[in-house]
Amino acid sequence: MFKKIHKTAYPPSRPTLYWDEHCGFCHYWKLRWEILTEGNVAFVPYQEAAENFKDIPLKEFKKASRLIEPDGTVYSGPDTAYRSLYHAGTKTWHRWYKKYRWFRYLSDHGYNHIAKNRPFYFKVTRVLFGKNPRSPKKYWLYYLIVLLVLLVIVFV
Repeated sequence: MFKKIHKTAYPPSRPTLYWDEHCGFCHYWKLRWEILTEGNVAFVPYQEAAENFKDIPLKEFKKASRLIEPDGTVYSGPDTAYRSLYHAGTKTWHRWYKKYRWFRYLSDHGYNHIAKNRPFYFKVTRVLFGKNPRSPKKYWLYYLIVLLVLLVIVFV
C-alpha cells in the first residue's frame, strides 16, 4: 500500500500533480486530468522532480501519484485525482474522501489494486473509453447495455 504523506518542506509554486511518465495508464489519465483541470493544476513526471523533495522517498513516488499544494500539503493516491478535480470545480469526491471512512477505504484499496496492475487496467481503460484520452468514447455504456440485455435474456 502507498504511504500517505501529509506535508513537504519543498512545495511547488502552484498545485502540481506528480505522475509516472513510464506508465501508459498514468499517461492516459494524466491527459484526461489536464483537460478537466483546465490549467489549474500543473502535471510533472515524478522522474523529473522527485529529487527536489528530500522529505519524500523516491519509492513513495513510484507507488502512487502525489498532488502537492503551494502550502506544502501532499495528497496521495486516489485523493490526488479527487483534489485535482477539486481544483477543476468538482469538490464532492475530495470532500467524501476526507469525510467518509468507507469511501476512503474503498478508494485507497481500489487505487492500490489498480497501481499494482497498471498494464491490465490500461487495456481496460482503452476498451471502455477508447485509445484517445483527449476524446474519450463511452464504450462502457454500450457494454453495460449489452450486459443488461443478456441478464434479462438469461433470467426471463
